[in-house]
Amino acid sequence: MKKGVRPSLRSLRTSILRPSSKNRQTKRSSRGSKATAETKADRSWYAYLIVSTQLPKTYVGVTTNFSRRLKQHNGELKGGAKASLAGRPWACACIIEGFRDRSKACEFEWKWKNFSRKLPRRNVTGSVERQEHHRALSLLQHREAALKKVEHSFDCSHLQIHWQHNLE
Repeated sequence: MKKGVRPSLRSLRTSILRPSSKNRQTKRSSRGSKATAETKADRSWYAYLIVSTQLPKTYVGVTTNFSRRLKQHNGELKGGAKASLAGRPWACACIIEGFRDRSKACEFEWKWKNFSRKLPRRNVTGSVERQEHHRALSLLQHREAALKKVEHSFDCSHLQIHWQHNLE
């Protein structure tokens, strides 16, 4: 650009909408190298089951960083799912690791949720305390039964399933 000459509005808009290859290289290098992109692709995905410590509720989701995601669900960090607002605080009940990509993890998550919805639930009679205790326990048993159905319809040979027994 010549000194003292103002660029036209059209030339400014064109340079913003269609940056030159020189600008593209600068942008690409500022985002990170190819190594950064490869590490994102190589991240493992996890499916997880969390249980509310206050209400008889569970939540199934997927993530690449479970500790960060649990903090989000508990409101310690921004970004938790709207569906998990009512059950705070949450505790980990199960983590499934070994998914090759987000697509496989989401497919597994969908099947787990879908089988959970379709399975019949048992009603409990007795004292209120017994009902509350049984309801929380039966929720986990219900999710576990659904998980077993998923294992029969999904290749789980490469997955590692970790149940947490101490949920306090």
